[in-house]
Amino acid sequence: MTGFTLYPAIDVRDGRVVRLAQGDYARETRYDGAPLEVAVRYAGQGAAWLHLVDLDAARAGGYTLLPLLQALARDTSLKVQTGGGVRERDDVARLLDAGAQRVVIGSLAVRAPDTVLAWLSEFGSERITVALDTRRDGDGVWRLPVHGWTETASETLEVLATRYAEAGLRHLLCTDIARDGMLSGPNLDLYAYLRATVPTLAVQASGGVSAVADVSGARDAGCAGIVLGRALLEGRFTLPDALAC
Repeated sequence: MTGFTLYPAIDVRDGRVVRLAQGDYARETRYDGAPLEVAVRYAGQGAAWLHLVDLDAARAGGYTLLPLLQALARDTSLKVQTGGGVRERDDVARLLDAGAQRVVIGSLAVRAPDTVLAWLSEFGSERITVALDTRRDGDGVWRLPVHGWTETASETLEVLATRYAEAGLRHLLCTDIARDGMLSGPNLDLYAYLRATVPTLAVQASGGVSAVADVSGARDAGCAGIVLGRALLEGRFTLPDALAC
């Protein structure tokens, strides 16, 4: 898959590898293996990148995975994009200094885009990934829920993604909330829409992947990469399968 990146994902809560269904902390599935052990396994299977999420910090703030991030930088060849609880400029700097290749900024990118745009200017377009979780409303408009997906921002996905693209953002991670953790297939219409709307962005698909065909589908829809979470953890396909497809 030349020009297409696979991002095996490790979501960590209470020191364990977990997955949430549609972002709901009450619908958690835990998996065997310590986070570092799982990451090393992915590296051994050919992963170049890892998507690492601090779910405790995403809820309460204060990134807690610095020791793990440092161990990944020291003990593996993985490039890591990571986030969860990134609230301040110093959070970004600390994660980059600890070995992250990119810092993922989610809710703050919706609530305070001016702040994130300033970080983008300071740290550069290759060091920031903006993550926009989206849900389509009854009128067919892609909205941006915030605060645990209980409130909706005034700006739409199209408006905010365009604003970031015009300011020089390179990497956009976009999740269809309805598909997240549900193994129902990624929303390829969403990614085709983004490709047409913000063609300069390298879009990472996220949510719903259940089969190798979903990986190829995201690539063919114009995505630059895809996040692989529950499907890998549950052995629905292997990382070598996806790399070879």
